[in-house]
Parts: sequence; C-alpha cells; structure tokens
Amino acid sequence: MKKFWGILISVILIVTVIYFSFIYFATFSEGIRSGELIKISKKGVLVKTWEGEISQGISGAQIFSFSVEDKYKDVIADLEKYQGRYVKLNYVERYKTLFWLGDSKYFITKVTEEQSPHFRVK
Repeated sequence: MKKFWGILISVILIVTVIYFSFIYFATFSEGIRSGELIKISKKGVLVKTWEGEISQGISGAQIFSFSVEDKYKDVIADLEKYQGRYVKLNYVERYKTLFWLGDSKYFITKVTEEQSPHFRVK
C-alpha cells in the first residue's frame, strides 16, 4: 500500500511540474504591437503585477492589454518613462497565465518609443 501511495504522489508531482513548466515556458505566439501607451500600473491584492494598455487607434476603440514580469526592470522603467507616448511593444503570448505573473496572456519583453503615424513632424 505504501508503494501505491508513493507512486501516486510521484505521478501527481511530475504532472504538476510538467503543467506549470508548459504554461510558463511554452509560448503561443510572439509579435509586435504599437500604439499610444495609456496605462501602466502595479496592481493586485495578494500579489502585485505590472499591467498596462495601449490604444491602437485614434478613437481608442482598440485597446491592447498586457502584463510585464518583474524580472524586466528596464522594460518597466521605459514604460513609466513613455507614458502617454507612442510606443512599439515586443511581446510573447502564452497559452495561459499564472496569477503571480499577471492578468493578461501577453507579456512584454521590449519597448521602444516610436513616432506616431497620426501626428507626423515635417
């Protein structure tokens, strides 16, 4: 009977590790989005995560919500600096998210300031 419980617990642990590893390391897609950075904030009750939004249109009808992992300190600093400006975001999309990583499935890996296509300086 002890052998059965040992095998059962081992299988449950292995399946759990594989599941969480897949959710964290496997990406569904990678891409680039650009728009006006309208929000970046650290929010949460038990676990604080960095969440943000960019507007991808003049009317603000298309909003792209994203999260930033705490390990990307330079990205967080750049997002705070570029608040209200037009930015280009490199991201990875995961199959699911874990509550301690963020609310969104989209995680930003790089941010650069861009010139707005709506207001060209001549």
